[in-house]
Amino acid sequence: MSIETMPARILIVEDEALVAMELRFVLEDLGHEVAGQAADTATALTVIGDRPIDLALVDIHLSDGPTGVGLGRRLAALGVTVVFLTANPGMVRDGVDGALGVLSKPTDERAVGSTVAYALAHREGQPVQYAPPELKLFAA
Repeated sequence: MSIETMPARILIVEDEALVAMELRFVLEDLGHEVAGQAADTATALTVIGDRPIDLALVDIHLSDGPTGVGLGRRLAALGVTVVFLTANPGMVRDGVDGALGVLSKPTDERAVGSTVAYALAHREGQPVQYAPPELKLFAA
């Protein structure tokens, strides 16, 4: 899939430092700005308060517990496109209000790249024919 998107400001909400660092490298290699990394809800909300965020990749289990779902709802309510990135996709199988979908971990650079491109194109209102196969979309 080759969806053309503008560089975006992306928030990584992940409590595993190595996973967050790998995501940062992938996103920066794709030309995006990582607006911040957060391991818990409070830090994520602090980052979102600084400047607008286009997309947040949110894990479900954070350092302050299974708070990612609630955080995802809050970020979506603030106009952020939210994609959950988790090893526990069953926790959001019924969808989360305002969030786009879920990408299962472990994943690879290609799946992250195509998911981010899809999410940003969707956010910008660009026509997209199909989602990457790794991304489980929530019902609108």
